[in-house]
Amino acid sequence: MFNSRDSLYKSPVGAVAEDTSIHLRIRVPRDLHCSAARVCINYDSTKETLILGMFWCGMADDQNEWWECHFVPETYGLYFYDFELETYRGITKVTRQHNGFGGIGTVGTMWQQTVYKKGFTTPDWLAGGVMYQIFPDRFCCSGTEKKNVPADRHYHKRWDDQPEWRPNEQGEVLNDDYFGGDLKGIEKKFPYLESLGVTCIYLNPIFEAHSNHRYNTANYSHIDPILGSEKDFRSLCREAKKYGIRILLDGVFSHTGSDSIYFNKEGRYDSVGAYQSQDSPFYSWYRFHKWPDEYECWWNFNTLPNVDETNSAYNDYINGRGGIIQKWLDAGASGWRLDVADELPDEFIDNLSQSAKQQKQDAIILGEVWEDASNKTAYGIRRRYLLGGQLDSVMNYPFRDAILGFLTGANTHDMMEIILSVLENYPPQVIRLLMNHIGTHDTERAITMLAGEPMNARGREWQWDKKMTPEQWHIGLKKLRLASLMQFTLPGVPCIYYGDEAGVEGYRDPFNRTAFPWGKENMELQAWYERLGRLRRKHAVFKDGVFRPLCASRGVMAYIRQNVNEAILVALNARDEYQSVPLPEEFREADVLIGRASEGHIHMDGYGCSVLLLKHEDIPFPQNPASSGKL
Repeated sequence: MFNSRDSLYKSPVGAVAEDTSIHLRIRVPRDLHCSAARVCINYDSTKETLILGMFWCGMADDQNEWWECHFVPETYGLYFYDFELETYRGITKVTRQHNGFGGIGTVGTMWQQTVYKKGFTTPDWLAGGVMYQIFPDRFCCSGTEKKNVPADRHYHKRWDDQPEWRPNEQGEVLNDDYFGGDLKGIEKKFPYLESLGVTCIYLNPIFEAHSNHRYNTANYSHIDPILGSEKDFRSLCREAKKYGIRILLDGVFSHTGSDSIYFNKEGRYDSVGAYQSQDSPFYSWYRFHKWPDEYECWWNFNTLPNVDETNSAYNDYINGRGGIIQKWLDAGASGWRLDVADELPDEFIDNLSQSAKQQKQDAIILGEVWEDASNKTAYGIRRRYLLGGQLDSVMNYPFRDAILGFLTGANTHDMMEIILSVLENYPPQVIRLLMNHIGTHDTERAITMLAGEPMNARGREWQWDKKMTPEQWHIGLKKLRLASLMQFTLPGVPCIYYGDEAGVEGYRDPFNRTAFPWGKENMELQAWYERLGRLRRKHAVFKDGVFRPLCASRGVMAYIRQNVNEAILVALNARDEYQSVPLPEEFREADVLIGRASEGHIHMDGYGCSVLLLKHEDIPFPQNPASSGKL
């Protein structure tokens, strides 16, 4: 009766700008004897309901008739809608069913219409590129002598040591062991990163902090001395530019470290911190219940005191003219990834985005959001990350769930539904910059997730020496090839977590943060990633092409990326058995880039894949970012 992803029923498909006329059309069975039809629209911001009458507009076929209307949302935000029919049964609802299609019944939900601010644009430089995430302490050590390194830092003697995971005598895990990775080490590896097709490096925190992960910031104004200096950072950005690579920084602005120049609980610094005096210039940054020992802290870690992001002094320090955001953009960074974006108030994100764009018009602001960022509710407030003026894009955890789920036995159709839902709900200018990762410093390594023994909430004592068997490793490599192919060909930008391309395995922190195995890489896997990088560089369809689902059934997923010049078909087999997919008629003469196809079918062995290229000026071209498909 209705399909919000098909322009036959809704045009345009997907998110739209304010004042866009949306054509809605439903197909109603004649035997319902429908005498009137309405669309019921709820505006999320005000909770107001708008009822629009629909007009009878002819027969769809012998058994069904069309009813239609136009809706013009005048204000940005989220709108939720369904339909109401007057029939011989009385009032009948048409709601969104599990597969996204419209059906009769009250058990369904409402469809979401995302409406963003008119004129909302996102920077162009990241689209079509490849990201690479680096945990700085563990990527590469240049051997350069460092100055002003605190004496309480503990270094590993061997680069291939296991990270320290055992609690100390006080039962604490301090993350105070270091491998010595630094900015100069990253700079040395630019030729390697270029070979992977990398165009953007996302760095986990690099500012002074007293842990190897550096999420407990001690001084936003200084580079951590183990990593180098501000001079080294400026050099990193200059050299990166020569290789066509940009640098994205990690901004941790919901909390600081207690061992910081601002809080100074441990008394490390000569300055007067908020813990030491209520007259401290930083005292107003924090929320004390009872000064000095009772204060708000991040997830109850007393080493991570929360800041009040709405405090004018803190906001000015971070977002003001010449503040932290602008300082590091001026030093060469091209944008910021915001840690725990859902814990940052809207007002603070507004100010941060404005500050960044003032300093560098094409700066990217990318947020850490684990759920659907278009309708996320945090602390009782519907967030407006993707409506314009805040985030340019987000870390794409839903796609990660879909990719890993598909390859580990989840229902194939449901995994495609996750992908289609994101493409329907997110603005197209956001979609093209989505950070498509399959693992980060916060998750198990991708190859471990795909083929290792499930962790099942077991602790570090079990995780630390748990390695995959040869059989698991063999299967893991095959599945990781499929996962990375999806990463590189779905809408958005693939983000390689350092070492995934080398075959690094590991469970949760700190075992997912081992040192890069230079000289011991899996060269076959690395060559595969290089091939994927060349594929993206060569074909603009991955920058601006629409997405057409082709098949999602019984462990086979296939889709087409398409623009006016070319179409690329990607097919993947998540089962350990031969499967085939009938080729669409137009692809019968296509070039096979990966895998094999013949006699009108794609042929895939167990955990196999195929990629086909069709270049033709007369390719049928759907105009919408997410279009319908017979699944």
